Order: sequence, then structure tokens, then C-alpha cells
Amino acid sequence: MATARKVIITCATTGAIHVPTMSPHLPLTPDQIVADALGAAEAGAAILHLHARDPEDGRPTPDPGVFLPILERLKQSTDAVINVTTGGGHNMTVQERLITPLKAAPEMCSLNMGSMNFGLFPVLDKFEAFNHAWEPEYLESTRDFIFKNTFADIEYILKHLGEECGTRFEFECYDIGHLHSLAYFLEQGLVRPPLFVQSIFGILGGIAPDVDHLVHMKRTADRLFGEDYVWSVLGAGRHQLNFATMGAIMGANIRVGLEDSVYAGMGKLAASSAEQVGIMCNILENLSMDIATPAEAREVLRLKGGDHVGF
Repeated sequence: MATARKVIITCATTGAIHVPTMSPHLPLTPDQIVADALGAAEAGAAILHLHARDPEDGRPTPDPGVFLPILERLKQSTDAVINVTTGGGHNMTVQERLITPLKAAPEMCSLNMGSMNFGLFPVLDKFEAFNHAWEPEYLESTRDFIFKNTFADIEYILKHLGEECGTRFEFECYDIGHLHSLAYFLEQGLVRPPLFVQSIFGILGGIAPDVDHLVHMKRTADRLFGEDYVWSVLGAGRHQLNFATMGAIMGANIRVGLEDSVYAGMGKLAASSAEQVGIMCNILENLSMDIATPAEAREVLRLKGGDHVGF
């Protein structure tokens, strides 16, 4: 594993997993998303992983009319790496998911490495009422839903974003098989090192948040990629902070943010993504680890730089 000199913190601010009812602090409007992202960058995040939401009701949207102004405002206000989702939201086609990334040609985009069941429906049992009518329908739809990321889909994204735009990727791996799929693309010469591998634990349908699985994920990635990858760890929900800590001890970079968890401790809702970043910075510093700046993250991941984007 290629080890970053310092720990790179990625912050994912809003995503397409949590619905507004789950937390009053979840950023929904462009102003809220920008403010949350800037707070996270100021707290120590080198990379900002971004989704957009409909400002009227908070549902995920690929609309570049909403998304691009967010990116433009962040570029003007921070030197953090701007990472645009290609996952979008449930039931979006690959073409819909790429509308903004292809216009923005960012330094980095996320890329899910396989199709999978993506179960959010257990959240339905935790609330008696929802803020918006779309929320329970959205959650229930995941009971009979496959998040589609076929080999053809991945090849399409690699060609049009990677090859044509010079964008590099946060390869999101929700299970061991996703690592093997990424190894296939490496063998075919369709991706190039260093691979930024984001190991994701705790999504229903993906690998469970178990310490043995964390070790197995690292061993498998070591075997497949050797020195050709940079590892990062994401624990969903209540597993966020402990999995980030364990991952960092094992040599990983980390990802936090309100996309991945709405908590900042046992039963305590996080007031912002910056709060989660701050908690992890304190933990890392107490473990005698340094935090990477955006410039250092760009160097480690060999990004093209913020002057070569389309926004």
C-alpha cells in the first residue's frame, strides 16, 4: 500500500442516503451545503465529496443548475479538493449521474465499483412521521432496488471522465468483490496508480462493519495492488468514528461527514460535518498523526490541480 505522508481527511457533506427527517442539521440548500463544506475544510478536511439536493424538499438532484453554483462558490472560497459524486441518487441513470461531472471536469469524482443491493428501508422503523412525502417512498423503494454500476457503466465513466477530462477517482468499494473488479480495470490499463480506494463498511447490502472485515479488506487490497494504492476507510452510521480510528491506526486515510453519519458520538446528532472532522483531527493528533493539507493530498493522489477544472 502506498502510504500518504500525512492522513488525508475526506468529508462528504450531504449525500443521497439520509433523508431530511433524520437530522435537522443535514445540509439541503446550496447555501447550507456550501457552509457545511467550508466548515469541514476549515476544520481539516483536504477533500470535499459533494452531492446536490433540491432546495425545495431536500431530495437528491443531479441538476447542474443547482450543483454547478455550489462547486463554483467552493472553488472561490477554499483550496480543498472538490470531489463530485458519480453515484448521484437512487434511480438516476448513469447519464443523469454524469450531467454535472462532465460539465465540471473536476479533479476527482467518486466511482462505485459494482452493482449492489443498497438497503435504506430499515430507517422506516425509526420514525413515526416524515417531513416530506417523498422520504418514506424513497426509503421503501430500496427494498426492491439494485444500485446499478455494471462493467459497461464503469467503463463509460472511466472513458468520459477519466480519459477525456483528466479526472481521477475515489474508488468506492462496498465489498471484497469490488476490489477485484478494480484490479481488473487496472490490469486492462483503464485506471492508473495511485488508486484512491475508499473501503466502505456498514451499508445494508455491502460488507458489514466488523473488524475482521476491515483487516480482510486491507489484506486483499495489499495483495491486489501492492504499492499502487492509497487506502481510505469509511464507516457508515454509528460506526463512523470508530472505523475511521481503526483504519487510521492500520495506515488508512479517512472519510467522515453528514453523508455517511448524522452522529457525533453515542446518540448525539452532529451539528455539522465540521464537528465530525474536528473530532477525528483530535483523535489523529492524539495518535501522533499529522493531517494532510489539500496541496499534500493533491501530491499524493496526483491530481491535475484546481486550475484545470471546468468551473
